[in-house]
Amino acid sequence: MSIEVSQLTRFFGQAPAVHQLDMSVPSGAVTGLVGPNGAGKTTLLLMLAALLAPDHGTIRVAGLDPVTQPREVHRAVGWMPDAFGTWDSLTCTEILLTFAAAQGMDADAARPRAVEMLSLVHLEEMARTPARVLSRGQKQRLGLARALIHAPKVLLLDEPAAGMDPRSRADLRVLLRDLASGGTTILLSSHILTEMEEMVDGVVFMSHGTAVTSPPGWGPAPGQAGSGAPAPLPMQRTWRMRALDAGRLGQWTRSAQLPVTVEEDGTVRLPVADDAAAARLLRGAVEAGVEVVSFAPLSGTLEETYLALEGERR
Repeated sequence: MSIEVSQLTRFFGQAPAVHQLDMSVPSGAVTGLVGPNGAGKTTLLLMLAALLAPDHGTIRVAGLDPVTQPREVHRAVGWMPDAFGTWDSLTCTEILLTFAAAQGMDADAARPRAVEMLSLVHLEEMARTPARVLSRGQKQRLGLARALIHAPKVLLLDEPAAGMDPRSRADLRVLLRDLASGGTTILLSSHILTEMEEMVDGVVFMSHGTAVTSPPGWGPAPGQAGSGAPAPLPMQRTWRMRALDAGRLGQWTRSAQLPVTVEEDGTVRLPVADDAAAARLLRGAVEAGVEVVSFAPLSGTLEETYLALEGERR
């Protein structure tokens, strides 16, 4: 596991923002952090980034302790806060070079890396533009480039898609999946839940400063061998299949022993692990003689759970 947290607690005054939190995050995966405002998500991310000290508990990020090894954690972690903060008079390139230097990068290596990062987030035309004239979405993209400048092992993102247009959000999804495929561990918080569903491998639900191990509509979180800290819940994706002959569709799902939910018109909903599994199911249905009219993923699973958690708080 790339991130391990045990009994983590942080108070602000008498109120616990994070309370006895246990969780783990696997390496090379995109994990979503979901919960209502005030659930403790940002406080958790700040502690993982070695920017806020816990009152109790232990943290390990890439095998490092943010409390006793903050400098090492800063070099292993890329941190993108929800609000872009920097010197408005500096250009995009100057900002990236400044943060590269802060991470100990050699100047000869930092400049081509800055060019690469600006291209990665589609800001190459803004390289010499002062940050003060950037739009909210452009600042978010620059913030992502800044978090990636030193090629971190772990990426912590707080509302990374806020202010981005649809094209930029789509690019973000592809980029995060590519980074995870290359071994980067990504933990992100977002309220754009329909988009999160499309990019995460697992999800950690938070409420009242702690992880919800069995949220409404989900099974219990799998434990991590050794420490017992719950791992993220595997992302549940539900697909909806409709056929010309609902009876034939139902017969096929029963013979294949598929765990489906049948709607009034005979349309079925079924859990699908990934795109490859969806392709196999579609092929199986067609080979069985089912005339499939539509087969597509449903969205809203995370939103339904979020609303249920928000309702429990009221």
